[in-house]
Amino acid sequence: MNITISQAPEHNEKTVTIGAWLENKRSSGKIAFLQLRDGTGFMQAVVAKNDVTEEVFQTAKDLTQESSMYITGKIVEDKRSPFGYEMHVSDIEVIQIAENYPITPKEHGTEFLMDHRHLWLRSKKQHAIMKIRNEVIRATYEFFNDRGFVKVDPPILTASSAEGTTELFHTKYFDEDAYLSQSGQLYMEAAAMALGKVFSFGPTFRAEKSKTRRHLIEFWMIEPEMAFVKHEESLVIQEEYVYYLVQSVLKNCRLELGILDRDISKLENIKTPFPRITYDEAIELLKENGFDDIEWGEDFGAPHETAIAENFDNPVFIVNYPKDIKAFYMQPHPERDDVVLCADMIAPEGYGEIIGGSERIDDYDVMKQRYEEHGLSGPAYDWYLELRKYGSVPHSGFGLGLERTVAWLAGVEHIRETIPFPRLLNRLYP
Repeated sequence: MNITISQAPEHNEKTVTIGAWLENKRSSGKIAFLQLRDGTGFMQAVVAKNDVTEEVFQTAKDLTQESSMYITGKIVEDKRSPFGYEMHVSDIEVIQIAENYPITPKEHGTEFLMDHRHLWLRSKKQHAIMKIRNEVIRATYEFFNDRGFVKVDPPILTASSAEGTTELFHTKYFDEDAYLSQSGQLYMEAAAMALGKVFSFGPTFRAEKSKTRRHLIEFWMIEPEMAFVKHEESLVIQEEYVYYLVQSVLKNCRLELGILDRDISKLENIKTPFPRITYDEAIELLKENGFDDIEWGEDFGAPHETAIAENFDNPVFIVNYPKDIKAFYMQPHPERDDVVLCADMIAPEGYGEIIGGSERIDDYDVMKQRYEEHGLSGPAYDWYLELRKYGSVPHSGFGLGLERTVAWLAGVEHIRETIPFPRLLNRLYP
């Protein structure tokens, strides 16, 4: 019977065959320990000289790192292993002997590993990160589907900027100028006016010349938009969503968190509701902690976000930012004309902003005024303004950055390890 490593617990004390690669091995005169991987997991296979033919034992000894094989044996429980099971081998059928695999078990520098990203993905820790990423994606679909959201796919090629910035990748759309999307939000608002509660999940692009551990050129965003939902209700949905992701990873990725040596107590302590502080209070907090490099009206940098987060065990909302440093579409505060109804969610442990969201302007005249202030004109923006003409309603939305969220949940230092093939300032391949 052919099975995968992940199915091994279901076949205890049974003889099975697994298609696998050799991650590593060690051997003595009479026994060989093969560390196997097959994409679904990792498992040890034990080849005892007295239990197999001479040919099979020699084959085991000749295997090299990343050689591929069909390996047959009995699954037995092994309480010493984090996986809990191992294989006692009876036969090995070699598919290919790999020679001079560039990534050996020894240590390599980051640039070397990034040059060999197509191979580095095979390592146990990188595999664990990808499994956690997959769980976040799975749980995302589950969370929104269970709450009546409809998945909508906004375009990747657009004629306008959602944020009103210049950090866009320009291309030609036949004879017209076009840009790679930096957010699907504007289109998701249109979808929300048709379908009520919607979410998107797709790639976004930022032409930021940043080399920090928190930034990628290409990353993935989950962007819900909700009709008839105001700012406060949106904050509740955001914290419920993030809490759901934390619980899903804790439940379904224990083995992977262990491989990464993640301190799970920090995740287990996450509780809702998340604390909230105003932008004004955040500035005061920073001043009290000796930060003299920021004034009211300026946006927070990574050191500021980290310093704020250190005061909380949970993710923290920073609400009501100055309108001049936020996007044109954000709803003005009902009691102040200098701030807007928005929030950034800052993750603990120095991982920075993982969510940005706001209530959107729903009044036609107010939005028209913001258009004039920001010099927005032409068909690329006209349709968005028109949404406020025909049955406009209060609505809110937010965007969660997948890779930053995975980095926080997995306890990974650099965001480049949370996406299979990262696009960085100096890296377009592999």
